[in-house]
Amino acid sequence: MSAASEPPPRSVSRRGLLGFAGAGAALTAAGFVGGRATAEASEASQAPSAEGAAGAYPFYGEHQPGIVTPAQDRLHFAAFDLTTTAREDLVALLTVWTAAAARMTAGQLVGDEATAYDSPPDDTGEAIGLPPSRLTITFGFGPSLFRDAQGRDRFGLAARQPKALARLPHFPADNLDPARSDGDLCVQACADDPQVAVHAVRNLSRLAFGTAALRWSQLGFGRTSSTSTAQATPRNLFGFKDGTANLKAEDSAALTEHLWVGAQDDPAAGWLAGGSYLVARRIAMTIETWDRTSLREQETLVGRDRREGAPLSGGTEFSEPDFALTGREGKPLMALNSHVRLAHPSQNDGVQMLRRGYNYTDGNDALGRLDAGLFFIAYVRDPRTHYIPMQTRMSRQDGLMEYLQHRASALFAVPPGASEGGHIGQALFA
Repeated sequence: MSAASEPPPRSVSRRGLLGFAGAGAALTAAGFVGGRATAEASEASQAPSAEGAAGAYPFYGEHQPGIVTPAQDRLHFAAFDLTTTAREDLVALLTVWTAAAARMTAGQLVGDEATAYDSPPDDTGEAIGLPPSRLTITFGFGPSLFRDAQGRDRFGLAARQPKALARLPHFPADNLDPARSDGDLCVQACADDPQVAVHAVRNLSRLAFGTAALRWSQLGFGRTSSTSTAQATPRNLFGFKDGTANLKAEDSAALTEHLWVGAQDDPAAGWLAGGSYLVARRIAMTIETWDRTSLREQETLVGRDRREGAPLSGGTEFSEPDFALTGREGKPLMALNSHVRLAHPSQNDGVQMLRRGYNYTDGNDALGRLDAGLFFIAYVRDPRTHYIPMQTRMSRQDGLMEYLQHRASALFAVPPGASEGGHIGQALFA
């Protein structure tokens, strides 16, 4: 049926639509909202011309914001499971979420501010008086939206499931927590103010009450990749520059080849053309063990100089690594098990990805060690070619795996951008 002939959303009461199932569920780390983070002046000055006067990115457009948008400083990522089996409820949720996202990214409150005094306010209020802070909100659809764990087609969408949208395989050395993996829907909220990012997910969770429930979430700080040539390369919690060879927004040809799903990639999933795939992995780092490792060993495992980020084969940060170059003993200067060698496009059939990962720290574990690491996010045109082969190889051979443990995993199809008056993923339901 056409988009115009979608079944009308069920009549949902204002209280039922805006009820919030547990504010604490969306705010698992109070420390995350304790500080304020603002964009570095050099990066803010390079904002795209489409950016508004108060650091606001438009929500509507050809592609969803939060992919090639210059990476912000803070993240709140959340995955949801649907609690309904009615297709019209799903459409109603996506319609409401789209309208709310457009308002919040513009720095506006959700819903009608003129709420009856004896009713709960439409907006939770913690972002009142705060600027938009370059907030972007990005939505994705998980494999279980099309077929759940029992293979049921709850929403009549199975025939339109992209072939590439399947649960990621269990890679060597994975130690996954099923409760913090996968999900029917995902929301990625990025901003330069942590409270603005948390506000976005909190309000979307509230709007989902009765239709979807929060499955898991992750707070992140300190981007670990640059998505624009105007941004300096950041560092991860191991102290090394990360994402030097990342795709950049300015390279439109590379984005077309490696990031955006093409119209002919999957005839059954034409609704995804102009979208992408989001890979999420929660990677714990054994910080204390790493901190006791020699600098020589650290640089050998990474394959880069720690201070400048240059490959150990020589040059500057952005010099192409020379994997054939050997030292005095005839050994490669870039170790065979170095992270850079195994992850470099030249060693992976030329494929590239756009990374938007963040550092995270969730306090201490039961043994008193820092529970910290990298919340890896990557956008790719096809995970079967652009992620799974590389991750399989790295899980087996990367020397850094001694200091890493992959504990959560998810894959989502990210639809193209929405048009005003429409909703995210509308073509899927056409």
